Amino acid sequence: MIEILALIFLTKKMAAIATQKGLKANTWKLYMVLTWFGAEIAGALIGYLLLTDTALAALVGYACAIGSYFVLRNILSKKPDVDDNWINEIGAQPQDLPNA
Repeated sequence: MIEILALIFLTKKMAAIATQKGLKANTWKLYMVLTWFGAEIAGALIGYLLLTDTALAALVGYACAIGSYFVLRNILSKKPDVDDNWINEIGAQPQDLPNA
């Protein structure tokens, strides 16, 4: 149950960052869910093979799932922000521009 709540919270955070970047929020939500479950399953399998304990394997799976959020957030954060101010600069003189 806590895992589902964490996933809902993190997908909302991912959607907010994607919106800020001018990207489709639902696409990044889907990426978040897929990478979360993929990393959790892979981490649990690797944890079970290395530790042969189900409880410890689940902890490794959760750690990998949380790590997948940070990796995906880092990838999304490196994308450029949307700059909508260019429309206001059309026809402006160079001395009127903020960066001139």
